Amino acid sequence: MIAPQGRGIAGPETSTDTFRILHVSTGNVCRSPITERLTRHALSERLGDPDAGGLVVESAGTWGHEGAPMEAHAATVLTDFGADPHGFTGRELLDEHVIRADLVLTATRDHRAQVISMGHSAGLRTFTLKEFTRLVRAIDPTTLPAPDGAGGVVERARALVQAAAALRGWLLAPDAEADEVHDPYGAPITFFRSIGEEIQVALDPVVTALTGVPAG
Repeated sequence: MIAPQGRGIAGPETSTDTFRILHVSTGNVCRSPITERLTRHALSERLGDPDAGGLVVESAGTWGHEGAPMEAHAATVLTDFGADPHGFTGRELLDEHVIRADLVLTATRDHRAQVISMGHSAGLRTFTLKEFTRLVRAIDPTTLPAPDGAGGVVERARALVQAAAALRGWLLAPDAEADEVHDPYGAPITFFRSIGEEIQVALDPVVTALTGVPAG
């Protein structure tokens, strides 16, 4: 299932029937909300039923504004892409979020380092969004479990993360900026839209690899 609108944490244990994707930025009011809701939107489009597949999508901030609404320009960007900005509340990144996550995708390398520094064996499942996209593009999708197999999309997602982690040391970023999604907080709507497009482009191959379904 895709997590309900809002906080999205339900229960103390990670289920083998679900795969949790956690998007992380700084305040959890701009980049990570955009990425969370665009991911949910894309999964709903690929899988049809928004409750299908066992994928749970959440977000949090390393300096999260607990309970804060999404920044207004971020909500506008989501609406531009046909995604739903409603019902979102920001939250601070906690140990429990990292523990439960099967894949952590961060806006920047600094965020990635902060998540990994929290422990919980997070290193092999934490990537910047753009880093993960680069690695996913290098993975032959025929080597992954079929999404309609016994383990479904969840088994495929777990295999994708393992394959990406194995490639990380071999497929490095071309430059220091390649893995960064810059913070649009306080910027005009035009910059928010450029960041939204940047995130959308990075997410497309990831969602395709997760679901086995290309964009329509």
